[in-house]
Amino acid sequence: MFAYVARQPIVDTNKQLYAYELLFRDGERNCFPNISPDEATSRILTESHLNVGIDEVTGGAIAFINFHTDTLLFRFPTSLTPADVVIEITETVTVSDQLVATCKQFAEQGYALALDDYDIDEKWLPLLPYISIVKFDVTTVTDDQIRTSVPLLKENGIKLVAERIETAQQFEYYRGLGFDYFQGYFFSKPQILKHRRLSSSELSMLELLKESTKPELDIELINQILERDVSLSYLLLRFINNPTVNKRNEITSLKHAMTFMGQEEVRKFIALLALANMSGDNPTELLTMSLVRAKFCESILIALKQRDESNAGFLTGLLSLIDTLMQQEMRTLVEKLPLPTDAKAALCGSSNTLKDCLYLVKAFEQGQWPAVKTLGTRLKLKQVDLHRYYTEALQWATSMCESTPNQ
Repeated sequence: MFAYVARQPIVDTNKQLYAYELLFRDGERNCFPNISPDEATSRILTESHLNVGIDEVTGGAIAFINFHTDTLLFRFPTSLTPADVVIEITETVTVSDQLVATCKQFAEQGYALALDDYDIDEKWLPLLPYISIVKFDVTTVTDDQIRTSVPLLKENGIKLVAERIETAQQFEYYRGLGFDYFQGYFFSKPQILKHRRLSSSELSMLELLKESTKPELDIELINQILERDVSLSYLLLRFINNPTVNKRNEITSLKHAMTFMGQEEVRKFIALLALANMSGDNPTELLTMSLVRAKFCESILIALKQRDESNAGFLTGLLSLIDTLMQQEMRTLVEKLPLPTDAKAALCGSSNTLKDCLYLVKAFEQGQWPAVKTLGTRLKLKQVDLHRYYTEALQWATSMCESTPNQ
């Protein structure tokens, strides 16, 4: 359910934050799990970059990420933006012609490369032309080795990091030797960050959500995304066979289903599945309430003769409980989702018509009839119609939940 990543700051000569090194962890105990280094790197990329974004983990600072032989040769770093990351080459890599050629390509693509735990071994010489940063573990190399190496490296424009700095005296000493950056317990121990891990289906859903907000849907691309995920394909067919959507037609393929539904219904289907898929172990009532809100907000906008905005109303209602479902701040979540501007504003508390729709549906949920009357009057809608829209939304939500089994 949750992923854990530790980050340890790297500071400059003024003790100001320069970057964070990201370290994979298996839980809140702040321990490295018994897995291969390559797997640890893969999981950092998946659980930090793909799930929440490296920039959120680092607060916008540069991220140092350890890469080992296989993750380098398979070019895992290219999934990251060069400006956001330093490729940290671990001391355990096997230096080969293939590895050197790969690192040369990374450097040409604009990536900064760092050597971790530099031990002054001659095996690193072929890599040094492509290296921007060298990290010294001050507990494993001698003072003479450091004093000999520092001038040579700096002459070649290489920045230096002193690791394992644990006292103010060490910081001042290595700053005096010409080191540019510093890392160690004197500044901070690794800090554990916990975030909800998204399943492969949830990652597919985020990709679908992005596609669903484009002015013209690419049905072929959406079909390809759905076909990669058996559970989502199954849910689409279950959805289209719901009596409220399809009463007579036999559906022969996923593409046929989406063509039959029409673009607006496909958008709603994607949003519905996204929420159902992200709801995890949360109570079914939360999902049902989200669906009620979605249908109700959509109906209100149609009644206000804002049919073109009804999809935004649907999304606003549907995602109005996503902060509870995902156990994250609403503003943080909204920034990641490709939503219409008005929907984002309403979900974050700004006043607009969509926010009025949310107030209205919440008044129904809580039985606040004076508020229902006041809001209805403001929107120039009859009370009898408002109650009808809410009843219809309840019926629709029940039907949808029956068509959308738990993942």
